[in-house]
Amino acid sequence: MRLTRFSDIGLRVLIYLERAGARPHPVTVAEIASQFAIPQNHLVKVVGHLARAGWVRALRGRNGGLRLAADPQLLTVGQVLRELEGDDELVDCEAIRCALSLDCHLRGMLQAGMRAFYAEMDRYTLAQVTAGGTGEQIVRMHKMFWSGATAGTA
Repeated sequence: MRLTRFSDIGLRVLIYLERAGARPHPVTVAEIASQFAIPQNHLVKVVGHLARAGWVRALRGRNGGLRLAADPQLLTVGQVLRELEGDDELVDCEAIRCALSLDCHLRGMLQAGMRAFYAEMDRYTLAQVTAGGTGEQIVRMHKMFWSGATAGTA
């Protein structure tokens, strides 16, 4: 199993915003795009999805930007991945007209594996992801951005 780029970006946005709470100005899409080398047009789609989910507040206008709207102590990685990845089956047995479909155990095994994966991801909150060194690195990234450097140049 591999997460999509969409989910990867979504997690990075939430992680970055979690440590921006004390900043006087909201985080901009341009800032996140430069910090993670993400195309802005793709980032806008991800941020829009996160905003519709209620986890990001997007403020328009001259002093606009992004703020975390979710409680990082309650938002789990599993919730985020279910929203961004969906919990569809890994293999669509009906779409491929498999000759084994009448007596195959693989589908059930893959479903059990997905349930176990999401159950494990539900154990971790956004606050836990940004604890320790990860959170410290994000704070450094915020400071580098405001000083004119980016993560890749410092």
